[in-house]
Amino acid sequence: MLTRSAALGRLVPAMCTGLALASGVAAQTLPFERLPASELAVTAPSERVTGEPGSMRIASTSCRTTDEADLRRRILDIAVQEWGYFGFHVVDETLIDDDDRDRGRGPPRRFTWLDPAESARVAASIAGYWAATRDGVWILARQNEHWNGPEGIAARWRDPWSAAFISWVMCESGLGSDERFRRHIAHHVYIDQAIEARDDPDSPAAYAAYDVGELPLEPGDLVCRARRGAYRSIAERRRDLGVGVRSHCDIVVDVEPEQGRVLAIGGNVRGRVSLKFLPATFTPRGGGHVATSIGRGRRIVFAHLKLRAPSIDAGAFASSATLRALSARSGGELTLERLLAAETAAAGSAFDVPAPGSAFDVPASGGAVAASP
Repeated sequence: MLTRSAALGRLVPAMCTGLALASGVAAQTLPFERLPASELAVTAPSERVTGEPGSMRIASTSCRTTDEADLRRRILDIAVQEWGYFGFHVVDETLIDDDDRDRGRGPPRRFTWLDPAESARVAASIAGYWAATRDGVWILARQNEHWNGPEGIAARWRDPWSAAFISWVMCESGLGSDERFRRHIAHHVYIDQAIEARDDPDSPAAYAAYDVGELPLEPGDLVCRARRGAYRSIAERRRDLGVGVRSHCDIVVDVEPEQGRVLAIGGNVRGRVSLKFLPATFTPRGGGHVATSIGRGRRIVFAHLKLRAPSIDAGAFASSATLRALSARSGGELTLERLLAAETAAAGSAFDVPAPGSAFDVPASGGAVAASP
């Protein structure tokens, strides 16, 4: 049986096709088309919308509602597929200090947003993420106005879409009912649901909230933090249930105690679906290692949303459907570590920055939305 390291070593050659490595510089990204349904049965987010940017509209809002026997793997597979579609972009937060500076690199560098061609390529996909939320229609209407403005297709998304991405992943994974997962344009809504589920043993919610360090992290779990470290524990957030707060959650795909980091995929990180290296401290427990802290300073993770589903093998990330397909379709000599190092983004804020007048600055229909994904 392959060890995790050996599996990763075999997986990497597939990732190098089309990557041009310059000495010490990041490689160009390699967008990887989504898999056919025969390899991964997922409805692409772009299929949920019709029309072109500027006149795009939502055509489908339905979600799967199933009791997936392998829910963790499905969530992982869907998240990794979207990461590949956006070009395997990586953000290494282990290089960022509490003051948002690169260690030893001077002032924080600015990152490059999507160019117009890439913005056009992924526009329907991001719109499809919004379709999995109940506020997607008016959010997309606002974005159409933005696209019809002077910047055209190059205009950034007016409203942060990271919570919409998480909501779409859960929608496609089979958590289609609100009682299982409250899909929303703001992360705090489903964070609060997980806190309530922790307090109610009879809750059907798919996730229950724990402080970091209470339980081991596993692929498919969520790790969440509040803007500027507003919360440090579940108890602190419990006092504010229902109150909007800018927050962000990512899907755990791997845990690397030996590297002192957690690997997680999130939406609207540098304008893309990106893989993040989150700095973490670990302590031995029960024959394994448990992360007792994740993130630093204002970027500290305060909530571990534990998926109530059976565990999967430790090499699930390396053996995900998209990475298996890469391995089968191409070859080369790169190691995974070299690829990820080449893809690591310049340091900077990995939080969404709402555009002026975004849905997180003004009241939405039915009440004010104070949180940011």
